Amino acid sequence: MGKRTIIPFGPQHPVLPEPVHLDLVIEDETVVEAIPSIGFIHRGLEKLVEKKEYTEMVYVIERICGICSFGHGWGYCLSVEGVMGVEIPERANYLRTIWHELSRMHSHLLWLGLLADGFGFESLFMHCWRIREKVLDIFEKTTGGRVIFSVCKVGGVRKDIDEATLKEISSVVDGMKKELKELADVFLEDYSVKNRLCGVGYLSKEDAAELAAVGPMARASGLKQDMRLLGHGVYDKLGFEPCIETAGDSYARCKVRIREVFQSIDLIIKAIEMIPDGDISVPVKGNVPANECVVRLEQPRGEAFYYAKGADSKFLERMRVRTPTNQNIPAMVKTLQGCDLADVPMLILTIDPCISCTER
Repeated sequence: MGKRTIIPFGPQHPVLPEPVHLDLVIEDETVVEAIPSIGFIHRGLEKLVEKKEYTEMVYVIERICGICSFGHGWGYCLSVEGVMGVEIPERANYLRTIWHELSRMHSHLLWLGLLADGFGFESLFMHCWRIREKVLDIFEKTTGGRVIFSVCKVGGVRKDIDEATLKEISSVVDGMKKELKELADVFLEDYSVKNRLCGVGYLSKEDAAELAAVGPMARASGLKQDMRLLGHGVYDKLGFEPCIETAGDSYARCKVRIREVFQSIDLIIKAIEMIPDGDISVPVKGNVPANECVVRLEQPRGEAFYYAKGADSKFLERMRVRTPTNQNIPAMVKTLQGCDLADVPMLILTIDPCISCTER
């Protein structure tokens, strides 16, 4: 048996620009155990519900994470609307769904670029982020922001998208398919890429279920788990079915996300074709009653959990957010056991970690 060594990984690492910290127990070049440490950037955002009115708190919740900002705003609004018994207009539901799927494209393309960077394919990294810019341009045109959008509010959305812009969005995302197909061919067919991904970081279906993995991490191991099936937004009208792979390795997780990018394009185009005319919000006045509501929303990284409890005032008594990275850390630790030291950065990336989400 080789000599065991403990190597600190993080909280800063050139491939991972997030303050994740692991103590890696190494035997020769093999990881025997990975011990995660979180808590470096705790910000106390949930506590702010006692100081910020419920209508203002959406701006704070959006800042849990820049990549998932729209989804966090939507999850918060759904939970407060559930507490207050608010029904939003159908057009607002369609607009929320369109923006959310654009967020999924934005997140997955960013992740694909980071994955390419993780195994040293710099030109592939740049191409992923170049295509992602088209999605950010759509956000800038429709919301005014490229990272924080501030269009979701309790009762609906703040901005509408006119017919001409909707057609332009449909045309732009449909035109992205050719470039995305070229990228997908490299990720899924290139020998050097497959050599780094295939068979690496295996997570069985049983382990994924036992460790409560969520999002692409779970679906790549064969679990049919996607909160969009629960019916928030208009996914039930769009004929949505989750993308499932069964291999359970890094290649399968990459393939799930690539398939989801193409699926998001189809969902956006279909939602634009079906979007009805009408109001984009309803007036919401008064205090938040002393009720509570739980919402489970499918963020790009996986299931996010939102809990809101009213206090018969303009403030909430309690707000709780559980993010997908927080949920996927046990599964990530499982995939690291027995891997080569050189594969550690790439395996951490396969859960698409967001420590800002984890440290609320």
